[in-house]
Amino acid sequence: MAVRNHSVRSSVDGGSSDGSARADNRLALLDQAFYEGHRAAGQKEVMQVGWVYERPVDLEGLTRFQQNLADGLLGRLIERSSLPFGRHRWVRAPGPGPLDIAARARPRGELGDWFDECTQLTIDPEAGPGWRIDVLPLTDGSTAVSLVLSHYVIDGIGGAVAVTEAILQLPRDLGYPPPRCRTRGQAVLQDLRETAQEFPSAVRAFTAAITEARRRREEDDRPATAQAPAAPAGGTDQPVVAPSIWIRFKQDEWNAKAAELGGTHSTLAAAFTARLDERMGRTHGSVGTIPVLLTVNDRTSGDDARAIAVSFVRVHIDPHGLTTDLQGARAAIKDALKAAQETHDPAADLVPLTPYTPQRMWRQLADYARNDPDQPAVCSNLGDTGPAAIRPDGTLCDAAFARGASQHLTRRWLERIGSQAHVYYGTAVEMNMVTIYVCAFRPGSVDDKAGLRETVAAVTADFGLSGVLE
Repeated sequence: MAVRNHSVRSSVDGGSSDGSARADNRLALLDQAFYEGHRAAGQKEVMQVGWVYERPVDLEGLTRFQQNLADGLLGRLIERSSLPFGRHRWVRAPGPGPLDIAARARPRGELGDWFDECTQLTIDPEAGPGWRIDVLPLTDGSTAVSLVLSHYVIDGIGGAVAVTEAILQLPRDLGYPPPRCRTRGQAVLQDLRETAQEFPSAVRAFTAAITEARRRREEDDRPATAQAPAAPAGGTDQPVVAPSIWIRFKQDEWNAKAAELGGTHSTLAAAFTARLDERMGRTHGSVGTIPVLLTVNDRTSGDDARAIAVSFVRVHIDPHGLTTDLQGARAAIKDALKAAQETHDPAADLVPLTPYTPQRMWRQLADYARNDPDQPAVCSNLGDTGPAAIRPDGTLCDAAFARGASQHLTRRWLERIGSQAHVYYGTAVEMNMVTIYVCAFRPGSVDDKAGLRETVAAVTADFGLSGVLE
């Protein structure tokens, strides 16, 4: 196979390398904002890709895949600026260790629990490892493979690109230096010089921030998010994993149902999310509709090295008749996408303030988002995997999924957010498969995996679909 090397695109907010200058290894401002905002709020987010083979895997092929991942977008870590108000940088990550293979086989019924356990293993975008691969043999002769990666190193679509390039043996020359290659004095001087160069844009952003603050003060006070009943005091800090399950559909049946209802395959995914939200009994500030956040991929170039290249569009879906007619939802989604393209987001003007934002302010912004009266459900469309990403050991797997997960959640944290409903939707044309991974929680209705399974099964039946739940 011919091997092609990618040259890295500059990570500075949409800039690009001309091939002659040294690659800029600073994080894009939005990447740094995403990381610092979550860090201040105590959040740790990861992405997981899971594969299932109804047989043993080729461990040599999987080892090659692991090494190839290290030669791509996952082969990097974050190095903090030497200044409290500087830009963080990407540095080259050390190579991976041996594959983590479970010492004993487990029953197929424990597969979902094992995938959850993998999401809670140590992942650190600064100290490393930024990602890991785990392998589990099952007692029925099948094998599960988990790839968990830091969401601050790459997002879902970027992760799919990284996986595809690794399987196709397409290394990416990121050009990042090794960690701590600058002396303390060199780091301070360089960061100071670059900070001074960007200071005018920070001043303009500060002016925009004042205008935005005035606008928000003129808004009505946001009502507090409805909170779950308090758990017993002794268990509020108990670590928990939010319930999650995945369900597989035949793609031709899914597409046929979408067409029958007057929608598209992605419209049906958004409608599935809204119906799930309704079945869970979640409440929203908007009257008569269900707010759903749709992800929009902003990664338009194969050489885009940003960690986060996704935006969200909010659409309000009328739940009435949703399971028998998707035309209303389709029109609402089309209008929302069009409006998002034509409307300037004032938050974009504030991005240059990222390095100057203190942790206290990040926490306040997190609380502001958490108190959104809409409390929208989220539908993340991950697109089609392509033929490569479903072959981690070089051969076609039998099932696959991708999803996000939170590390080190506590009961206290789940009570603070009140409830959540997040659907990850992806397709695999070669396998004739649609996969929906659901992460959802609401005290009193969906607070464990069994309750979520029952709810998802009911939503599936509402649309006249049949699927395989794992």
